[in-house]
Amino acid sequence: MLLPGTYVFKLADSASDRNIVQVFNKSETELYGTFLAIPDHRAKPLGKPIITFDERLADSPEAVKGWFYPGENYGHDFVYPKPKAVALAKVNKAPVPSMPAELEPNTTMPAKTMQEPHVVAMKTAPLKAQKPTEEEVEITEVFLQAPPPELPDPPTELPKTASSLPFFVLVGLMSLVVASGARIIRTRLL
Repeated sequence: MLLPGTYVFKLADSASDRNIVQVFNKSETELYGTFLAIPDHRAKPLGKPIITFDERLADSPEAVKGWFYPGENYGHDFVYPKPKAVALAKVNKAPVPSMPAELEPNTTMPAKTMQEPHVVAMKTAPLKAQKPTEEEVEITEVFLQAPPPELPDPPTELPKTASSLPFFVLVGLMSLVVASGARIIRTRLL
């Protein structure tokens, strides 16, 4: 959770179905946290960065829910340590992605590379979803990745775009050829 302020969000790793998002101060001189995120999808992209927030418990900092880059349909839904995810799910009456509670300190450790042990631990951690009922379920039960846009189904029959005009033109030309041929034959016979 971040206190009010100006931050720079950077995607540090996008090579898998999990993403590592780093949050820096405005001048990018201080790393505040390295956070685990899962892909999120938005039907209509907007032309500006979008950061969404969850409802929060009283006297708690804002809970960042997701981040969308300008013009992108796909974004990043933040994963919370289990105790925070349970609390957020209850308050919001919606599932929240979670990781094991023991990984919480990993989010505040600076990471110079994505190969550092605490980042690798976040990448390989078992992810779950916390429901408002405090039930823990597999993350894929409530956070399904949006499928890529589908191409329209091919038509079952071809459209009726052709007309009979070329046929009638051909019949007309054939008639002229036959008439001319008949005229030549008639002239020779007489």
